[in-house]
Amino acid sequence: MARVSDDELLQLAHILGQKLHAKGWMLATAESCTGGWLAQVVTAIPGSSAWFDRGFITYSNMAKQEMLGVRAVTLQAYGAVSEETVREMAAGVLEHSRGHISAGISGVAGPGGGTPKKPVGTVCIAWATGDQAPFSTVCRLSGDREEIRSRAVAAALRGLIELIP
Repeated sequence: MARVSDDELLQLAHILGQKLHAKGWMLATAESCTGGWLAQVVTAIPGSSAWFDRGFITYSNMAKQEMLGVRAVTLQAYGAVSEETVREMAAGVLEHSRGHISAGISGVAGPGGGTPKKPVGTVCIAWATGDQAPFSTVCRLSGDREEIRSRAVAAALRGLIELIP
């Protein structure tokens, strides 16, 4: 399997941007395993400054706590790759930005780092808006590191697109 193509990611970002612009909403992101790829894709769209506020790359647990307000107890109880953590990431982004909608991503992109409970390819994504509690999903993605990361970015974009009324 190949990674999600740049063209497909840009097409998704373009659709997202159109929807955000039409609503007058700003997007903010929190990324761990994708390392800013989601923010890179949305800022590749000309005019994205009208609908993209900022992105946080919170690779370490300390960064998640300091920049997004993820609670240490959450990280200790559930780990960085958990629905609980990404929901706090998505909520924290909205508290620390001018965003109206957010996505949080954390996962095990590999090739190492997996466990029996959280094997390589486990990616948790959460989405939030100012008027509803964050919700999340766990994706089991296949492929190498780049494929897993590109699929996570695509899944985050699709979720954002679906979330905008």
